[in-house]
Amino acid sequence: MSAPPQDGPVRVVLVDDQQLLRAGFRMVIDSQPDLRVVGEAGDGAEAVRLLATTRADVVLMDVRMPVMDGIEATARIVAQDARQQGPGLRPPLRVVVLTTFDLDEYALRAIRAGASGFLLKNAPPEELLSALRTVHAGDAVIAPSTTRRLLEHLAPLLPDDQRAAPDVLAALTEREKEVLVLMARGRSNTEIAADLFVAEATVKTHVGRVLAKLGVRDRVQAVVLAYETGLVRPAG
Repeated sequence: MSAPPQDGPVRVVLVDDQQLLRAGFRMVIDSQPDLRVVGEAGDGAEAVRLLATTRADVVLMDVRMPVMDGIEATARIVAQDARQQGPGLRPPLRVVVLTTFDLDEYALRAIRAGASGFLLKNAPPEELLSALRTVHAGDAVIAPSTTRRLLEHLAPLLPDDQRAAPDVLAALTEREKEVLVLMARGRSNTEIAADLFVAEATVKTHVGRVLAKLGVRDRVQAVVLAYETGLVRPAG
């Protein structure tokens, strides 16, 4: 059954075992007219149960929690959301991973499990709010700069058995590979259009084809693959 278009604020669920931290996030988020907290959970298992019955757009997910950690919870929530929505009925639920560590292996694993971004718990409020709006927009820049830094540092260090084979990119055209590389560098659709001297609508078409051919749900998942296959190397 198709969900009606969303007219109200972006609906956010907070998942963290520290109640005081959730209260702080709620205060910041609810201060914005376009964002609203619609639920909270203290561990991953509680979050999975909550999101089975609560409609949300973005989940702020702690990585290290009792009962069920954020990695397992992210994988279950993403799979659950896919079953609930059916193909093309509404935008997918986005998960933003929260961690206290800038280069956290657990955060990378959560992103590979289906999360759409990564954010430090001590990020300033404006960065938190920007991350929520960014991942909800879907076709905006892939994620805050911390996500790109995480990928650049950790993806090349993955064990061989966790890497993706380069042939997963075989279905992409040369132009689509160019677009994927620019996505991995954190470029927005507008910036990619300027770089390639094409219309922004053309870039959106290319991005959509890249996601479909790679079988991934959003830009961050595509970028992870770009690093894992070696298409993109760390800068510097």
